[in-house]
Amino acid sequence: MDTGLLILRLLAGLLIAGHGVQKVSFRLGGSGLAGGTEEFRHDGFRGGALTALAAGAGQIGSGLLLAVGALTPLAAAGAIGVMTVALTVKWPNGLWVQKDGYEYPLVLVVIAAVLALTGPGRHSLDRALGLLPWPSWLSLAAVTGGVFAGMATRALLHRPLPTPAAFPPAERNRP
Repeated sequence: MDTGLLILRLLAGLLIAGHGVQKVSFRLGGSGLAGGTEEFRHDGFRGGALTALAAGAGQIGSGLLLAVGALTPLAAAGAIGVMTVALTVKWPNGLWVQKDGYEYPLVLVVIAAVLALTGPGRHSLDRALGLLPWPSWLSLAAVTGGVFAGMATRALLHRPLPTPAAFPPAERNRP
């Protein structure tokens, strides 16, 4: 079981961290901070570069902490938060990733939640530092707190793009 948790942590944590690196740099196929900023603007978020930088840093930090099994409830809450925001962005497209759906963020949210609830396993910094076992309430707080933080971020920073029907016909035809 511990080897399985190690593999799961490494895979999910490094993917989440890599996703964050793409938001803020040209590494791993990223478009730099300007590209990350434009992605958030395109998805209807306020905050410009600061939003992209915060999301990228959150993904990098939580992903790396998950990968090494350090402060696992906090790392899981961070990963759940940023991936919950991604899930809400992709929600209108349906489940499947082929249609730019929320499949991938959902899988990462569930993996982070599972790691928060099971713990990082024997091959982790949490174990090496004597921080385990975590109290069960802390694991539950990490999962619910992560989802809540993601939903709150969405509510505070997202501005729905206006639809053409929202404007009177005269304004729709203006140059």
